[in-house]
Amino acid sequence: MGLPKHIAIIMDGNGRWAQLKRRPRTFGHIKGTRVAKKIITACSRRGIKNLTLYAFSTENWFRPEAEVSLLMLILRRYLKRETENLVKENIRFSVIGDLSRVPLDVANAIEKSIEATSQCTGLNLVFALSYGSRQEITLAVRDIAEKVAAGEISPAEIDESVINSALSTFPTPDPDLIIRTSGEQRLSNFLLWQAAYSEFYFTEVLWPNFTESHLDEALQAFAMRQRRYGKVSSNDNNHEKLPN
Repeated sequence: MGLPKHIAIIMDGNGRWAQLKRRPRTFGHIKGTRVAKKIITACSRRGIKNLTLYAFSTENWFRPEAEVSLLMLILRRYLKRETENLVKENIRFSVIGDLSRVPLDVANAIEKSIEATSQCTGLNLVFALSYGSRQEITLAVRDIAEKVAAGEISPAEIDESVINSALSTFPTPDPDLIIRTSGEQRLSNFLLWQAAYSEFYFTEVLWPNFTESHLDEALQAFAMRQRRYGKVSSNDNNHEKLPN
């Protein structure tokens, strides 16, 4: 099947990794950021066109204040230190999610990174930050409803393409492959609409232990899949014949 055009990753297991090492959860987040940097570069150099990382969910705001503050600090430092490297690697950076809840210094760092990498033409790197898919879909429905009320579109004209264009992920294509680390097997409010025909790859590996070799294993597993999108494969000769 070749390489996926779009990989989305739920980077799970930072806290458990730290606990296994009898270190604070924050230690796991710092290590996880270093792993993310390596995987971003690895995807870029393997020719992946789009990579979405689930960096911080809307539900993560309910974590202890100290942990949330550290996560925001880590993000700001990452962007400040790595923006130049993103440009060097020809990686374009963008964000989806509710940035109104993000601290001002972090929002400013995000804006600067987006602007600095706007002309890059390689990997399209997306951070899902303060992101929740149900919230995204709700806002899309509200936007479409307002257009109907304003007479810009009729209810009969609402189709999948209209909904797609109202989502924050537009125009990035739907993920071909979604990877989740740490053994959990759920989407956790991540790209619910976009994942309709995604291939899933679950691994027991905790995110801080995730390496390029693990990435290649996921890519190899994807290459073995047959993506039918609800149809029958053209080489499937096992159809039962209907009686005359």
